[in-house]
Amino acid sequence: MAEGEIGLPQRAPIVAVVVPCFRVSKQILDVLGAIGPEVARIYVVDDCCPDGSGDLVEAECRDARVKVLRNDRQRGVGGAVLTGYRQALRDGADVLVKIDGDGQMDPGLVPRLIAPILDASADYTKGNRFYRPDDLQAMPRVRLFGNAILSFLTKFSTGYWEVFDPTNGFTALHGAVARELPLDKLSEGYFFESDLLFRLNTVRAVVAEIPMAARYEDEESSLRIPRTTGLFLLGHASNLAKRIVYNYYLRSFSLASIELVLGLLLLAFGVTVGAYHWIVSPLRGVL
Repeated sequence: MAEGEIGLPQRAPIVAVVVPCFRVSKQILDVLGAIGPEVARIYVVDDCCPDGSGDLVEAECRDARVKVLRNDRQRGVGGAVLTGYRQALRDGADVLVKIDGDGQMDPGLVPRLIAPILDASADYTKGNRFYRPDDLQAMPRVRLFGNAILSFLTKFSTGYWEVFDPTNGFTALHGAVARELPLDKLSEGYFFESDLLFRLNTVRAVVAEIPMAARYEDEESSLRIPRTTGLFLLGHASNLAKRIVYNYYLRSFSLASIELVLGLLLLAFGVTVGAYHWIVSPLRGVL
């Protein structure tokens, strides 16, 4: 568990679901209708959706648990989730679940997703579409390759070496742990889930995963890989540097801290000398 061994209240925990909405008017009502009775509150966050998803939900959804929130400007998927998180925390939620509104996630898996939090074995849980090979058949090959690369980078930047499928948005977060996190510092774009994992590492939260199948229908992803690749690389590089400083120099200082500095200096020296000789040798006629 996170630092301080945070538990849940003795009463029945309040489970809240946050559903960020942007161009999901075709799927949102079906998603909401599939959310089970284990959930006490549902926050639909309209992130300036051009399809008017929030208006549609207010007009067509009769579920008393549903509350529509609206961002005054488009903040991105992370910003929409944070809007829902903040409202859920103000309303006293104990577990914060995030489900995308595009129908790619099965709300029927929520009981399994929140179980590790309810039994105090984890602070944060997430879906993993890579757990069973058969579940990957529906995933486009480009996404499969991209997720594998991002998973590798996320292991370095977050310190969660066993975690895979970092961009999976089917997640659950302990409310008390959420209150410990600097929510204002979290990325509001597609880097949100990866950035959240980094922040969870800083409070030493325990992360668990559940297997889930990849579901793709006729929805159109608003994620543009060429546009976001640079942002992901910069984000992971920044978080890796911060994690090293936090864990090896601010929180503690050990022999590993010294070895890391010496290793980097020797690496830089070796690369510099090697590059120099590689460039100069042909000019001197040395092969």
